[in-house]
Amino acid sequence: MRITVLMGGSSSERDVSLASGVRVVGALRSLGHQVTPVDPAVGVLEDAAFAALASGGVRQAPPTLTALNALAQTELSPVLATMPAIRNAEVVFLALHGGQGEDGTIQAMLRAADVRFTGSGPLASALAMDKDLSKTLFRAAGVTTADWLMAPVNEDEVERVLGWPVIVKPSKQGSTVGLTLVKERAAFAEAVALASNYDDEVMVEQFIPGREFTVGILGDLALPVGEIIPAHELYDYECKYTPGMAREEFPAALTASQTADVQQQARDAFRALKLSGYARIDFRMLKDGTFYCLEANTLPGMTELSLIPQAAAAHGISFPELCEQIVRLAMAGPGRGTQR
Repeated sequence: MRITVLMGGSSSERDVSLASGVRVVGALRSLGHQVTPVDPAVGVLEDAAFAALASGGVRQAPPTLTALNALAQTELSPVLATMPAIRNAEVVFLALHGGQGEDGTIQAMLRAADVRFTGSGPLASALAMDKDLSKTLFRAAGVTTADWLMAPVNEDEVERVLGWPVIVKPSKQGSTVGLTLVKERAAFAEAVALASNYDDEVMVEQFIPGREFTVGILGDLALPVGEIIPAHELYDYECKYTPGMAREEFPAALTASQTADVQQQARDAFRALKLSGYARIDFRMLKDGTFYCLEANTLPGMTELSLIPQAAAAHGISFPELCEQIVRLAMAGPGRGTQR
Protein backbone atom coordinates (compact mmCIF):
# COMPACT_ATOMS: atom_id res chain seq x y z
CA MET A 1 0.00 0.00 0.00
CA ARG A 2 1.19 3.54 -0.74
CA ILE A 3 1.26 5.39 2.59
CA THR A 4 2.51 8.90 3.27
CA VAL A 5 3.43 9.72 6.87
CA LEU A 6 3.08 13.37 7.86
CA MET A 7 5.48 14.23 10.68
CA GLY A 8 7.20 17.28 12.17
CA GLY A 9 5.54 20.55 11.23
CA SER A 10 5.96 23.80 13.11
CA SER A 11 4.01 23.19 16.34
CA SER A 12 5.63 23.13 19.78
CA GLU A 13 5.36 19.33 19.62
CA ARG A 14 7.53 19.12 16.49
CA ASP A 15 10.27 16.99 18.07
CA VAL A 16 7.73 14.52 19.46
CA SER A 17 6.03 14.30 16.08
CA LEU A 18 9.31 13.58 14.32
CA ALA A 19 10.08 10.80 16.80
CA SER A 20 6.57 9.38 16.32
CA GLY A 21 6.89 9.57 12.55
CA VAL A 22 10.24 7.80 12.47
CA ARG A 23 8.79 4.84 14.37
CA VAL A 24 5.63 4.72 12.27
CA VAL A 25 7.58 4.81 9.00
CA GLY A 26 9.82 1.97 10.19
CA ALA A 27 6.87 -0.11 11.38
CA LEU A 28 4.89 0.29 8.16
CA ARG A 29 7.93 -0.42 6.00
CA SER A 30 8.58 -3.57 8.00
CA LEU A 31 5.13 -4.76 6.89
CA GLY A 32 5.98 -4.21 3.24
CA HIS A 33 4.20 -0.92 2.62
CA GLN A 34 5.62 1.75 0.31
CA VAL A 35 6.05 4.63 2.76
CA THR A 36 6.99 8.27 2.05
CA PRO A 37 7.80 10.55 5.02
CA VAL A 38 6.78 14.19 4.61
CA ASP A 39 7.50 17.10 6.97
CA PRO A 40 5.02 19.97 6.34
CA ALA A 41 7.77 22.43 7.30
CA VAL A 42 10.33 20.95 4.89
CA GLY A 43 8.71 18.67 2.30
CA VAL A 44 9.49 15.08 1.36
CA LEU A 45 12.21 13.67 3.61
CA GLU A 46 14.74 11.92 1.41
CA ASP A 47 16.73 8.96 2.72
CA ALA A 48 19.65 10.96 4.14
CA ALA A 49 17.42 13.46 5.96
CA PHE A 50 15.21 10.68 7.32
CA ALA A 51 18.23 8.67 8.51
CA ALA A 52 19.50 11.73 10.39
CA LEU A 53 16.15 12.06 12.14
CA ALA A 54 16.07 8.37 13.00
CA SER A 55 19.35 8.67 14.86
CA GLY A 56 18.07 11.49 17.08
CA GLY A 57 15.40 11.66 19.77
CA VAL A 58 13.15 13.99 21.70
CA ARG A 59 14.97 16.73 23.57
CA GLN A 60 14.16 17.49 27.21
CA ALA A 61 12.41 20.77 26.28
CA PRO A 62 10.27 21.72 23.29
CA PRO A 63 11.72 23.88 20.48
CA THR A 64 11.93 27.58 21.24
CA LEU A 65 9.24 29.92 19.95
CA THR A 66 11.88 31.63 17.80
CA ALA A 67 12.80 28.35 16.12
CA LEU A 68 9.15 27.45 15.58
CA ASN A 69 8.35 30.86 14.10
CA ALA A 70 11.22 30.42 11.64
CA LEU A 71 9.85 27.02 10.60
CA ALA A 72 6.38 28.48 10.21
CA GLN A 73 7.71 30.79 7.50
CA THR A 74 8.45 27.78 5.30
CA GLU A 75 5.36 25.78 6.28
CA LEU A 76 3.97 23.91 3.28
CA SER A 77 0.59 23.13 4.82
CA PRO A 78 -1.35 25.44 2.45
CA VAL A 79 -0.10 23.45 -0.57
CA LEU A 80 0.25 20.00 1.00
CA ALA A 81 -2.79 18.63 -0.80
CA THR A 82 -1.21 19.42 -4.20
CA MET A 83 1.98 17.43 -3.51
CA PRO A 84 2.26 14.13 -5.43
CA ALA A 85 3.27 12.36 -2.20
CA ILE A 86 -0.12 13.32 -0.77
CA ARG A 87 -2.36 13.05 -3.82
CA ASN A 88 -0.96 9.67 -4.86
CA ALA A 89 -1.13 8.13 -1.39
CA GLU A 90 -3.77 5.51 -0.66
CA VAL A 91 -3.80 6.80 2.90
CA VAL A 92 -1.99 9.55 4.83
CA PHE A 93 -0.85 8.51 8.30
CA LEU A 94 -0.94 11.58 10.53
CA ALA A 95 1.96 11.45 12.97
CA LEU A 96 1.62 15.17 13.64
CA HIS A 97 1.02 16.51 17.15
CA GLY A 98 -0.39 19.90 18.09
CA GLY A 99 -0.86 22.95 15.88
CA GLN A 100 -2.41 22.61 12.43
CA GLY A 101 -1.71 18.89 12.42
CA GLU A 102 -4.09 18.16 15.29
CA ASP A 103 -6.54 21.06 15.31
CA GLY A 104 -8.48 20.00 12.22
CA THR A 105 -6.75 22.27 9.70
CA ILE A 106 -4.80 19.60 7.83
CA GLN A 107 -7.69 17.16 8.22
CA ALA A 108 -10.00 19.63 6.46
CA MET A 109 -7.47 20.10 3.68
CA LEU A 110 -7.09 16.37 3.13
CA ARG A 111 -10.83 15.84 3.17
CA ALA A 112 -11.31 18.59 0.58
CA ALA A 113 -8.66 16.90 -1.57
CA ASP A 114 -10.50 13.54 -1.24
CA VAL A 115 -7.52 11.88 0.48
CA ARG A 116 -7.95 9.25 3.19
CA PHE A 117 -6.18 9.93 6.48
CA THR A 118 -5.83 8.31 9.88
CA GLY A 119 -7.54 9.42 13.05
CA SER A 120 -10.42 11.85 13.50
CA GLY A 121 -11.77 14.35 11.03
CA PRO A 122 -11.64 18.16 11.11
CA LEU A 123 -14.62 18.80 13.39
CA ALA A 124 -13.70 16.18 15.98
CA SER A 125 -10.04 17.23 15.91
CA ALA A 126 -10.96 20.87 16.53
CA LEU A 127 -13.32 19.95 19.37
CA ALA A 128 -10.70 17.83 21.12
CA MET A 129 -7.93 20.41 20.69
CA ASP A 130 -10.09 23.16 22.25
CA LYS A 131 -10.11 22.12 25.91
CA ASP A 132 -12.89 24.57 26.81
CA LEU A 133 -15.25 23.07 24.22
CA SER A 134 -14.20 19.49 24.95
CA LYS A 135 -14.82 19.83 28.69
CA THR A 136 -18.26 21.32 27.96
CA LEU A 137 -19.08 18.30 25.78
CA PHE A 138 -17.69 15.90 28.41
CA ARG A 139 -20.09 17.31 30.97
CA ALA A 140 -23.02 17.08 28.57
CA ALA A 141 -22.18 13.39 28.03
CA GLY A 142 -21.95 12.65 31.76
CA VAL A 143 -18.15 12.41 31.80
CA THR A 144 -16.76 13.89 35.02
CA THR A 145 -14.26 16.70 34.51
CA ALA A 146 -12.76 19.36 36.79
CA ASP A 147 -14.25 22.84 37.12
CA TRP A 148 -12.56 25.55 35.06
CA LEU A 149 -12.51 29.20 34.07
CA MET A 150 -11.27 30.89 30.92
CA ALA A 151 -9.00 33.94 31.07
CA PRO A 152 -9.22 36.85 31.46
CA VAL A 153 -9.89 36.13 35.10
CA ASN A 154 -8.34 37.59 38.25
CA GLU A 155 -6.90 35.92 41.32
CA ASP A 156 -9.93 36.74 43.48
CA GLU A 157 -12.30 34.95 41.11
CA VAL A 158 -9.98 31.96 40.82
CA GLU A 159 -9.77 31.70 44.60
CA ARG A 160 -13.54 32.03 45.00
CA VAL A 161 -14.61 29.62 42.24
CA LEU A 162 -11.79 27.07 42.06
CA GLY A 163 -9.48 27.58 45.01
CA TRP A 164 -5.75 26.92 44.96
CA PRO A 165 -3.94 25.09 43.48
CA VAL A 166 -4.97 25.38 39.84
CA ILE A 167 -3.59 24.32 36.48
CA VAL A 168 -2.98 27.17 34.04
CA LYS A 169 -2.52 26.07 30.44
CA PRO A 170 -3.07 27.05 26.82
CA SER A 171 -6.54 25.97 25.79
CA LYS A 172 -5.29 24.50 22.51
CA GLN A 173 -1.97 22.77 23.14
CA GLY A 174 -0.59 19.38 24.07
CA SER A 175 2.34 17.66 25.81
CA THR A 176 1.90 20.04 28.79
CA VAL A 177 3.61 22.80 26.78
CA GLY A 178 2.99 26.15 28.49
CA LEU A 179 1.33 24.46 31.49
CA THR A 180 1.92 25.52 35.11
CA LEU A 181 0.70 24.18 38.45
CA VAL A 182 -0.10 27.35 40.40
CA LYS A 183 -0.24 26.87 44.16
CA GLU A 184 -0.65 30.49 45.26
CA ARG A 185 -2.02 33.72 43.86
CA ALA A 186 1.42 35.37 43.62
CA ALA A 187 2.42 32.98 40.81
CA PHE A 188 -0.81 33.29 38.83
CA ALA A 189 -0.03 36.22 36.52
CA GLU A 190 3.29 34.74 35.40
CA ALA A 191 1.61 31.42 34.60
CA VAL A 192 -1.06 33.12 32.50
CA ALA A 193 1.64 35.06 30.62
CA LEU A 194 3.51 31.83 29.87
CA ALA A 195 0.41 30.06 28.57
CA SER A 196 -0.45 33.10 26.46
CA ASN A 197 2.79 32.62 24.53
CA TYR A 198 1.32 29.43 23.05
CA ASP A 199 -2.35 30.27 22.59
CA ASP A 200 -4.64 33.29 22.66
CA GLU A 201 -7.03 31.38 24.96
CA VAL A 202 -5.87 30.35 28.43
CA MET A 203 -7.66 27.86 30.68
CA VAL A 204 -7.55 27.93 34.49
CA GLU A 205 -8.57 24.52 35.78
CA GLN A 206 -9.15 23.11 39.26
CA PHE A 207 -6.21 20.86 40.15
CA ILE A 208 -7.19 17.26 40.79
CA PRO A 209 -4.70 15.57 43.15
CA GLY A 210 -4.23 11.85 43.00
CA ARG A 211 -3.20 9.12 40.60
CA GLU A 212 -3.00 9.64 36.83
CA PHE A 213 -4.38 7.18 34.29
CA THR A 214 -4.78 6.88 30.56
CA VAL A 215 -7.10 4.84 28.32
CA GLY A 216 -6.37 4.20 24.66
CA ILE A 217 -9.27 3.72 22.27
CA LEU A 218 -8.62 1.71 19.09
CA GLY A 219 -11.73 1.46 16.95
CA ASP A 220 -14.38 -0.01 19.26
CA LEU A 221 -11.79 -1.37 21.70
CA ALA A 222 -10.84 0.25 25.01
CA LEU A 223 -7.24 -0.81 25.57
CA PRO A 224 -5.85 -1.77 29.01
CA VAL A 225 -5.80 1.14 31.45
CA GLY A 226 -2.36 2.54 32.22
CA GLU A 227 -1.16 4.36 35.32
CA ILE A 228 1.49 7.07 34.98
CA ILE A 229 3.91 7.66 37.85
CA PRO A 230 6.16 10.62 36.97
CA ALA A 231 9.39 11.66 38.65
CA HIS A 232 8.05 15.21 38.90
CA GLU A 233 4.89 16.41 40.61
CA LEU A 234 3.25 16.60 37.18
CA TYR A 235 3.62 14.40 34.11
CA ASP A 236 5.37 17.24 32.27
CA TYR A 237 7.22 17.41 28.94
CA GLU A 238 10.51 16.20 30.42
CA CYS A 239 8.87 13.24 32.17
CA LYS A 240 6.98 12.27 29.03
CA TYR A 241 9.96 12.14 26.70
CA THR A 242 13.02 11.46 28.86
CA PRO A 243 13.83 7.80 29.59
CA GLY A 244 13.64 7.04 33.29
CA MET A 245 11.59 10.14 34.20
CA ALA A 246 8.27 8.29 34.48
CA ARG A 247 7.03 4.79 35.17
CA GLU A 248 4.01 3.47 33.33
CA GLU A 249 2.12 0.41 34.50
CA PHE A 250 -0.10 -1.51 32.07
CA PRO A 251 -2.52 -2.76 33.17
CA ALA A 252 -2.97 -0.34 36.06
CA ALA A 253 -3.48 -1.63 39.59
CA LEU A 254 -7.23 -0.95 39.76
CA THR A 255 -10.20 -3.01 40.82
CA ALA A 256 -12.35 -4.57 38.10
CA SER A 257 -15.11 -2.03 38.75
CA GLN A 258 -12.68 0.91 38.64
CA THR A 259 -11.23 -0.37 35.37
CA ALA A 260 -14.69 -0.75 33.86
CA ASP A 261 -15.65 2.74 35.09
CA VAL A 262 -12.70 4.59 33.56
CA GLN A 263 -12.87 2.61 30.31
CA GLN A 264 -16.55 3.46 29.94
CA GLN A 265 -15.87 7.14 30.63
CA ALA A 266 -13.15 7.02 27.97
CA ARG A 267 -15.63 5.55 25.46
CA ASP A 268 -18.18 8.22 26.39
CA ALA A 269 -15.59 10.98 25.95
CA PHE A 270 -14.58 9.51 22.58
CA ARG A 271 -18.19 9.58 21.40
CA ALA A 272 -18.91 13.02 22.89
CA LEU A 273 -16.19 14.58 20.74
CA LYS A 274 -17.24 12.56 17.64
CA LEU A 275 -13.77 10.97 17.45
CA SER A 276 -12.93 8.16 15.07
CA GLY A 277 -10.12 5.69 14.47
CA TYR A 278 -8.12 5.93 17.66
CA ALA A 279 -7.36 8.33 20.50
CA ARG A 280 -6.05 8.47 24.05
CA ILE A 281 -8.15 9.79 26.93
CA ASP A 282 -6.40 10.93 30.12
CA PHE A 283 -7.74 10.94 33.69
CA ARG A 284 -6.89 11.65 37.30
CA MET A 285 -8.46 9.75 40.20
CA LEU A 286 -9.15 11.13 43.67
CA LYS A 287 -8.60 9.00 46.74
CA ASP A 288 -12.35 8.28 46.85
CA GLY A 289 -12.11 6.59 43.44
CA THR A 290 -13.73 9.37 41.39
CA PHE A 291 -12.18 9.71 37.94
CA TYR A 292 -11.85 13.14 36.33
CA CYS A 293 -11.29 13.34 32.58
CA LEU A 294 -8.43 15.68 31.72
CA GLU A 295 -8.46 15.68 27.92
CA ALA A 296 -8.60 13.64 24.74
CA ASN A 297 -5.63 13.28 22.40
CA THR A 298 -6.70 12.66 18.80
CA LEU A 299 -3.17 11.97 17.52
CA PRO A 300 -1.41 10.49 20.55
CA GLY A 301 2.35 10.03 20.60
CA MET A 302 3.85 6.98 18.93
CA THR A 303 7.38 7.30 20.32
CA GLU A 304 9.18 4.55 22.24
CA LEU A 305 7.99 6.10 25.51
CA SER A 306 4.45 6.93 24.38
CA LEU A 307 1.41 5.54 26.12
CA ILE A 308 -0.89 4.14 23.45
CA PRO A 309 1.80 1.80 22.06
CA GLN A 310 2.34 0.54 25.62
CA ALA A 311 -1.40 0.03 26.07
CA ALA A 312 -1.58 -1.85 22.77
CA ALA A 313 1.37 -4.05 23.79
CA ALA A 314 -0.42 -4.91 27.05
CA HIS A 315 -3.31 -6.15 24.91
CA GLY A 316 -0.96 -8.25 22.78
CA ILE A 317 -0.76 -5.84 19.83
CA SER A 318 2.78 -5.17 18.58
CA PHE A 319 3.76 -1.70 17.38
CA PRO A 320 3.68 -2.63 13.66
CA GLU A 321 0.29 -4.28 14.22
CA LEU A 322 -0.95 -1.12 15.95
CA CYS A 323 0.09 1.03 12.99
CA GLU A 324 -1.51 -1.45 10.59
CA GLN A 325 -4.78 -1.40 12.52
CA ILE A 326 -4.82 2.41 12.50
CA VAL A 327 -4.38 2.35 8.72
CA ARG A 328 -7.13 -0.26 8.35
CA LEU A 329 -9.51 1.87 10.42
CA ALA A 330 -8.87 4.78 8.05
CA MET A 331 -9.41 2.59 5.00
CA ALA A 332 -12.59 1.10 6.43
CA GLY A 333 -14.27 4.50 6.86
CA PRO A 334 -17.42 5.40 4.93
CA GLY A 335 -15.51 7.33 2.27
CA ARG A 336 -12.31 9.13 1.43
CA GLY A 337 -11.64 11.77 4.06
CA THR A 338 -15.17 11.64 5.46
CA GLN A 339 -14.38 11.48 9.19
CA ARG A 340 -16.13 14.13 11.25
